Amino acid sequence: MDYSFLDSNKIVPVVVLNRVEDTEPTLNALKRGGINSAEITFRTACAAEAIALAASTFPDMLIGAGTVINADQCERACDAGAKFIVSPGFSPSVLETCERRGVPYLAGVVTPTEIMTAKAYGLNVLKFFPAGVYGGVKALKALSAVFPDVRFVPTGGVDEKNLAEFLSLPCVAAVGGSFMFKGSAEDIETKSREAVKIAEEIK
Repeated sequence: MDYSFLDSNKIVPVVVLNRVEDTEPTLNALKRGGINSAEITFRTACAAEAIALAASTFPDMLIGAGTVINADQCERACDAGAKFIVSPGFSPSVLETCERRGVPYLAGVVTPTEIMTAKAYGLNVLKFFPAGVYGGVKALKALSAVFPDVRFVPTGGVDEKNLAEFLSLPCVAAVGGSFMFKGSAEDIETKSREAVKIAEEIK
């Protein structure tokens, strides 16, 4: 699978939209802040509609679907225009759907056994979730020593305070998070800009 999109999208916001009408202002704020990707979660009833609106309104942004836990959700997300799929864990049926649809799949893992299972299916770029609960930077350092060919996207517990520390790890391809979504659209823009600045300084 091609994960090169992460090279230019070091910060992948995890966007929870409870109303379709929140899609444009939220993504506009991210875009103004210099972030060009969004993982819109399938936790809400309007997720597929929001993804479709985002994909059509922001064609130059990388729009993906998150919290995808089964093949049906994956199909709906791809039909809506999602360019990548993210799961909290690993699902063989979601992987099969992504392979058939030609869409990158970020499966969630936290343990060595889960990493070995994902690797057995040919995956070597994986979501590390929830990163804050399962040891954060310290855990990733230990896991990368055992799995040097695996790159991780830590999500859950990532914020502006530890962003630089996560991105500084050679095994980290990018980070996911929702820390920029507290406050108004102006706050989202400001926090996004600050996060992008931190990411650029790591290069």
